[in-house]
Amino acid sequence: MVEIKNLTKYYGAHPAVQDISFTVGDHEVLGFLGPNGAGKSTTMNMITGCLPSTSGTVLVDGYDIAKEPMEVKRRIGYLPELPPVYGDMRVRDYLQFAAGLKGIHRSKRKSEVDNALERLRLADVQKRLIGNLSKGYRQRVGFAQALLGSPKFLILDEPTVGLDPTQVMEVRNLITALAKEHTIIFSTHILAEVSAVCQRVVIINKGQIRAVDTIENLAAAAEGDPTIHMKVEGDVEKVSAIINSTEGVRELREVEYISAGLNRYSVVIAGDPVRKALMTKLIAADCMVLEISSEKTSLEQVFVKLTRIDRKKTRDEEFEELAQKLEADRLAEEAANPYDDEEVAD
Repeated sequence: MVEIKNLTKYYGAHPAVQDISFTVGDHEVLGFLGPNGAGKSTTMNMITGCLPSTSGTVLVDGYDIAKEPMEVKRRIGYLPELPPVYGDMRVRDYLQFAAGLKGIHRSKRKSEVDNALERLRLADVQKRLIGNLSKGYRQRVGFAQALLGSPKFLILDEPTVGLDPTQVMEVRNLITALAKEHTIIFSTHILAEVSAVCQRVVIINKGQIRAVDTIENLAAAAEGDPTIHMKVEGDVEKVSAIINSTEGVRELREVEYISAGLNRYSVVIAGDPVRKALMTKLIAADCMVLEISSEKTSLEQVFVKLTRIDRKKTRDEEFEELAQKLEADRLAEEAANPYDDEEVAD
């Protein structure tokens, strides 16, 4: 298990991560989701011991990263956003080198490297210089390094960056397979990746956690009044009047023309009983309901809802900071050049 308690990181007076707490269970894939600059990489670096925290604790398998860093690092495989691979080394040589740094016994290094090469489909390029590989292949070399030694915990920071769609799918499948043997924290700003491989998700923005839950529970909590979509045969004015006059209808949001006498209506309602009442009224008025469906709240909608206010605050703060900086620069320039606006006598 990984336990994060009140983790905080300041850069000078700037709080990059503020008092965050969450846990990751054994064999769980936890999505760490946030926009660029939200504090994801800073958190990953603190969990792995690459960056000291200002305060708070990180416990990995019961070991405190601040007190027993080597015990924690032995249990972690880390893929940073920019993999630390050496361009002048060949793929196999680099992985052999990384295996040595990880303390893997010399007798086991070849089998460990062979396994990593096979899992990431790197066998065909194992003798090539890393510097001559594409960005996607370099990313896969970094991923292979993280798997060396079969660590109990995998920390993956943006693991699909630079990969083509086929490689992205392969990485998704690999993460799903690895979850049977490993606990995985998977940091990304790509919502589809979280939906595809994660059981739970942490949403972070401006260094603060906004939500921790399953995708389904987050969607349920974020839902307001449900929206239904109906394909109805009948006069559009007649159907619209029935919809608007039905008790519990919040809004007739949209009417989409399909063909003569056939339209699709998007309706916000107060709950399921309203849908039944609306269906009854339309049928009684000889308006044929050909299709009806409910709109489910997506992870994208949850994400936008949880981060919308913060993004606005960030823009406002950026404008304020820019104005303050420009004013400070102006005052500093005036102080440095007090006679610029005065005539100097010969």
